[in-house]
Amino acid sequence: MTEYSVAIPTEPIGSIPRPLALIEAVKAHDEGLIMASELDALYRDATLDTLQRFEQTGSPVISDGEQWKYHNFATYALHGLENMEPDGFRLQFIGHHRTWPRLTSGPFRYARYADAFLADAMRLTSRPVKQAVIAPSALSLMYPDTDLPGYSRDEYLAAVLTEHEREVRACLALGAHTVQVDFTEGRLATKLDPSGALLNSFITLNNLALDRFSDADRDRIGVHTCPGGDRDSTHSADVDYAELLPSLFELRAGRFFIALAREDDRERVLRLIGKYLKPYQRAYIGVIDVLDPRLETAEKVRDAVLLAAEYIRPAQLGTTDDCGYSPFSDDTSTSRDLAFDKIRARVAGTALASKYLSTRVRR
Repeated sequence: MTEYSVAIPTEPIGSIPRPLALIEAVKAHDEGLIMASELDALYRDATLDTLQRFEQTGSPVISDGEQWKYHNFATYALHGLENMEPDGFRLQFIGHHRTWPRLTSGPFRYARYADAFLADAMRLTSRPVKQAVIAPSALSLMYPDTDLPGYSRDEYLAAVLTEHEREVRACLALGAHTVQVDFTEGRLATKLDPSGALLNSFITLNNLALDRFSDADRDRIGVHTCPGGDRDSTHSADVDYAELLPSLFELRAGRFFIALAREDDRERVLRLIGKYLKPYQRAYIGVIDVLDPRLETAEKVRDAVLLAAEYIRPAQLGTTDDCGYSPFSDDTSTSRDLAFDKIRARVAGTALASKYLSTRVRR
């Protein structure tokens, strides 16, 4: 009989609620009331404060909290493009909606790339930093229902793949601990199209992007799925995970960040994850409900991890938060203090679970 060591890795998803001064400044800038230089100074202050507070949680991997991503996690690369209009795809949450931009003409190029945010963060901390990027499948929703004259949907998607590859490669080259591809539209796809055709098209498109990378690169690329999280509501929590998970793990990525803490039947979802997870993949399960104002204890997190370890090999298990705490920049439903307290609970609870699993005796 021998004792063995188990270290369960833990990572955040990305966004942290912005300081109120930054939220107000973004609105003022949109209205032409302040200069971009004033806004940039607040972005820098918020990013530094976020990184420092992340470090204080003991988190082994941190993020910049997506403070620089202007309005939201999805359209940061598009903000300011002249060939975009604001009246595109409608993302319906419970009680409110968000609207994506709509492409009006070609060609398509990003206005900015996430490696710039990563470079700024890495200059301000010595901790490993992850960087979230938007998925090609999400960007596919920006193309209108009818073909644009002189710029087909196929041409657009080819440009999306090229821009996505450039962004991810730049983040990997800088030394990102993980490049996380945000795929919140995965679960939503089965709600929009119960036939599964839309989800299959998303999987195919995202795999076209992943296939451009080596095995070593894909080991550092993760995919995040959740039912959405904005103003304490979701867009697809009513969709059965069984409709998504078999297809999700067909994505040729090494890491998967899966919202789970808010699920009613976690054991059923864990069983599905254990069934479909491939040997070279790791599942980071959500152990923090970012929409719940109640603070989880470290012991509650520990128990969630130990339950997951009954269905997923510890060597393929990690922990995360269900979602970003404020994927949309104007969301004030969760305070910065609570967000960092929840992260601290995740880190402490994951450590407790790792310690427990390490003391088990293997015969």
